[in-house]
Amino acid sequence: MIPGGGQPNMQQLLQQAQKMQQDLALAQEELAATEVDGQAGGGLVKATVTGSGELRALVIDPKAVDPETADSLQELGETLADLVVAAVQAANENAQQLQQQKLGPLAQGLGGMPGLPF
Repeated sequence: MIPGGGQPNMQQLLQQAQKMQQDLALAQEELAATEVDGQAGGGLVKATVTGSGELRALVIDPKAVDPETADSLQELGETLADLVVAAVQAANENAQQLQQQKLGPLAQGLGGMPGLPF
């Protein structure tokens, strides 16, 4: 609605839509530049992803691959794989929360239009 009680005209609607599109593009750029972490195994494996979900780094503590803590190398490999998957999933969950924080208000501003990626 336009202040003063009048209905918005087509030009004003187009300007609002263009501004929202610019805001959305800026928010997506910020997400791509922001890094979030996730961890598993009490911090033995840490994953870093961007706010848009791109895996940027994976850090594995040497304790996670200590052969003395496993009955076999196969068990060690399975445990390590599970920890990596869990750390990446945790990082992606944090990225999704960040996406909701950045993009959620924009989606509400667009009226939750169907077909938008959030």
